[in-house]
Amino acid sequence: MSSRKSAETPSVLLEDRIDEKDASSDEQVEAKKFPPDVIDSDSELLLPSRRPVAEKKLVRMLDMRLLPTIVLIFILNYIDRTAISAARLNGIEKDLHLTDIQYSTVLAVLYASYVPAQIPSNIFLNRISRPSLYIPLCVIFWGLTSALTGVAKSYAGILAARIFVGIPEAAFYPGAMYLLSRWYTRKELALRGAIIYEGLLISNAFGSLMAAGILSNMDGKMGIRGWQWLFYIEGAITVCVGLLALWTLPDYPHNTRWLSPAQKRLARVRLAEDAGEADEDVSGESVLQGLKQALKDPKVYIFSIMTFGELLGSSFVNFFPTLTATLGFNTTISLLLAAPPWILATILACINAWHADRTGERFFHVAGPLWGSILGYIICLSTSSVGGRYVGMFLLASGYAGFALTLVWVSNAIPRPPSRRSASIAVINGCGNLGTLVGSYAWKSEWGPDYHPSMAIGMASLILSFVLALVLRFTLVAQNKALERDQLRNLASDERQRIETAAKLEGVTVQEALERKRGFRPLGHFAMDKPRNVFNARVAEFSTHEEEYLLEM
Repeated sequence: MSSRKSAETPSVLLEDRIDEKDASSDEQVEAKKFPPDVIDSDSELLLPSRRPVAEKKLVRMLDMRLLPTIVLIFILNYIDRTAISAARLNGIEKDLHLTDIQYSTVLAVLYASYVPAQIPSNIFLNRISRPSLYIPLCVIFWGLTSALTGVAKSYAGILAARIFVGIPEAAFYPGAMYLLSRWYTRKELALRGAIIYEGLLISNAFGSLMAAGILSNMDGKMGIRGWQWLFYIEGAITVCVGLLALWTLPDYPHNTRWLSPAQKRLARVRLAEDAGEADEDVSGESVLQGLKQALKDPKVYIFSIMTFGELLGSSFVNFFPTLTATLGFNTTISLLLAAPPWILATILACINAWHADRTGERFFHVAGPLWGSILGYIICLSTSSVGGRYVGMFLLASGYAGFALTLVWVSNAIPRPPSRRSASIAVINGCGNLGTLVGSYAWKSEWGPDYHPSMAIGMASLILSFVLALVLRFTLVAQNKALERDQLRNLASDERQRIETAAKLEGVTVQEALERKRGFRPLGHFAMDKPRNVFNARVAEFSTHEEEYLLEM
């Protein structure tokens, strides 16, 4: 009699925990089969019968709200940033009496404020609870300052405007990549990261088309020059998108308002399973400690120099309308010719990222496309024919398919704790963008129309980046092997605390989470079938020994 009672009581207690409104009678019967320490009201979506559908729904919700918003902001980010290049074709240098070196300084000064602001911005983003407020407010502010660029009447005026555009822009790309890393697993991150970066590529295509339309139809309207209209219109659109982002962007998995408690639990469990520990800073980990950890990591410096070389080698992006103008066509046609190479680059970036997610490989998908740009430089250096140089421009743009995954590689190689990852992304992207600043002076007008010295600098920079990517690959392989040899008992207390949090989220023992941690490989290439779902294993174990569990209760 006592045995029978002990076998019934847990099922009755567990049934009370199941939400009658959200679970069918069949699911309640299934839930009774599992130990109460595994299932509760917030973890019902972890049931094997519900998790696949629930996880697809969660990812779909993120893809429908987070990705389109970030892509749209990124499109406007680069349209605002590179509008100065299109304005050059409409006589901004003449109207503001700019010399060649002053024009280059106007381009570079944006990065002078953009680069140093990234580190404090990303550190701040990691500590606040509402990125859905912080990022949109920065978007609204840079839209306003971008629009005010059109008011400039002198070199000093436009210089000041571009400085203040760079400060709020610093919050966006490294912040967006960090936000993605707080929601998507490693096998999902590459494609999403590339989709976001495609906003840059699309902006180069459609930004030129937009500029062509504005400059050809609005020049002189209401006594305002076309390049001024360009800044007014693009800045106003950016402000509107920033207001929209206040509603669409999520916060973090534990506090996003439009997710249910069960979905929040599922979102946190996904990331905990993906890395073998919870994706959360523990009490002993501060912002300053995360920055110190990033600065002590040699990989951060290699990534930084590699990104610097990539961006210096890709600095042609800010001069692309100028390059297409060297083909000998008028302003409108030159702007239209600037679009097709970036459309192709967008397609290649998507394919490259999709394959990177399927294989789990990073090095070849980041470094391989660099050789497309290198080949493009070689062709442009070797011929002056219109057809040859235009083909070279297509190849130049194709290199962005690899650069789109650079920060994805960083997120995979430096996964935990979040404070360290956030600081690393900011340091690497900030230092890397110094390459764009230097690149602003690498395309001097006196070197045109062939720009051979500029192209030689760009090609050498990309070759350097490839060599550093190769060094990173060997470094990460060596660290993977060292990680495999590492004994779990030597884990630092902070890391053990995150593993304990992951065990609690997944409903497994700490020892099971520790054992799974041994199979985790965060660096470089990772196996697609690891780590295993310990929650499902726990449920399977209970199903096999159901009678023993019930008797123990």
